Amino acid sequence: MNKKFWGFVLTASMMVLAACGNTGSTDEAASSTSQSTVSSDTLYVGVTNPMGNLSPINASGVSTRWVQRYYFDTLLEMTNPLEFEPKLADTFETDDNQTYTVKLNPDANWTDGTPVTAEDVVFTLNLFANPEVQTTGLYLTALEGVNNSGKLEEGTEIPNLTVVDEKTFTFKTKAPTDPNYVKEMIGTNIFVQPKHVVGEIAFADLDGSDAFSKPTVTSGPYKFVEYMQDSHMEMTANEDYYRGAPEIKSLFIRVMSGTNLATELQTGGVTFNAGGGIGEIAISDIDMVSAVEGLTLKTQSSWTAQYVYINTTRFDENIRRAMTHAINRDTIVDNLIKGNADVIAGPYSPASPYYNQDLEPLAYDPEKAKEYVSKSDYDMSQPIEIMVPTGNKVREQSANLIEQDLEAVGFTVEQVTYDFPTTLEKARAADYDLYLGGIAVPVDPDLTSYFGAAGGSNYANLNDPEVNALLEAGKSETDSAKRKEIYDEFQVMMQEKSPIVPLYSQHDVIIKQDALNGGIKEYWGGSLYDVHEWTLN
Repeated sequence: MNKKFWGFVLTASMMVLAACGNTGSTDEAASSTSQSTVSSDTLYVGVTNPMGNLSPINASGVSTRWVQRYYFDTLLEMTNPLEFEPKLADTFETDDNQTYTVKLNPDANWTDGTPVTAEDVVFTLNLFANPEVQTTGLYLTALEGVNNSGKLEEGTEIPNLTVVDEKTFTFKTKAPTDPNYVKEMIGTNIFVQPKHVVGEIAFADLDGSDAFSKPTVTSGPYKFVEYMQDSHMEMTANEDYYRGAPEIKSLFIRVMSGTNLATELQTGGVTFNAGGGIGEIAISDIDMVSAVEGLTLKTQSSWTAQYVYINTTRFDENIRRAMTHAINRDTIVDNLIKGNADVIAGPYSPASPYYNQDLEPLAYDPEKAKEYVSKSDYDMSQPIEIMVPTGNKVREQSANLIEQDLEAVGFTVEQVTYDFPTTLEKARAADYDLYLGGIAVPVDPDLTSYFGAAGGSNYANLNDPEVNALLEAGKSETDSAKRKEIYDEFQVMMQEKSPIVPLYSQHDVIIKQDALNGGIKEYWGGSLYDVHEWTLN
């Protein structure tokens, strides 16, 4: 166990106790300790959603994938919606929107000193496409030879995926495709893996391998040191990082409740919160934290959307519509989030340029809900379980309101709670009735991974030909205006089919120590692009 970390924990805990027992002003005590614990060498990041499976090719949790960006690089980074910057890829070009040439950074090396090569990228893409390998995300479905599940139809190599030289490779899509879609799906979502390490491991052993759970050969600005489940992850600066050695030399990701996160921000035990739906303080703590000297707090639109996933194999469309009309989402937003969220009409958050502004959320209407119940032959005496992941207090509290609303129209409801990794496993296996969960909505509107029949995160277990056809049409359209029309129609159809009850998109509350030069950006997904340049005064 790292002595430095536990020394910090002891110090921070003593400060919390001292602050709680202080008979003077709480804000003054918090302000004083906030400044006294800042170190120019160590960054402490607070998250409320624990990291689960650390596989860089098979982790679907937002928290896990965000943390992995510290130590594994992608080809590109989207720093603002549809604005891409180079990482491992110096250039990512096409002349016909179908054949792409990618040139890698000539200085990019793995942490063992081995160059990052085109062979590594081709190996990683073929690994994702191999039917024997379990992966998350349908990132490769646009490529030749790959089916709608993101897997090869035959063989083990993607056709027309070619190594040109050590730092150059080419690939081809099935048809002309919006380059922004390709750049986001392949450029920003796939953590390139070292072939000379991962290629030596049997497919069946990948998820549990040290190369994935305790990686020593990585490419990002920080190097993995240690992960303690539900506690913390430690990293250290990659001094040979090809984009420049990080200014801050040590990094701790700390997992805690929203209440503890608010306290640790005040005492200086956390430098900043992760935001993005994975590092949120309690709404009731916002005013208190905003008054603390030495902290900066701001709110911004979020790309995260919260839903009630409905297992479509257990409930017909009438029952799903009934559930949607039965739940009073305005009450959740007004009472639990104090208005700091938007009630949403479909699967996108209002931050998305593809959000259908003309589509209104289905109204809270218990009588209409009962009408839909009467159209179904569903046995209303059967108890329904709502599966609730722990860690997000607003989500946990919303389950109580949702339970009351559903019971008010005749359903019998019980809550079950699990830790976040367990709920993801059960959701992926469709082993639930209703599931409270959310996603970080991508900028590109393609949600095949979440609602397509073969989607790796299709927690609603939806297999609807009309939905599948619209998703496929949206992916294949290269004109952005026409894509907008397709996805507007998709949102209308999702409301009609109701595989989810769209709940809300909670605004991001971003808090950081004033000593930090850097931190979460307005576009959350691109926040870590310049993490190696952040400093602490």
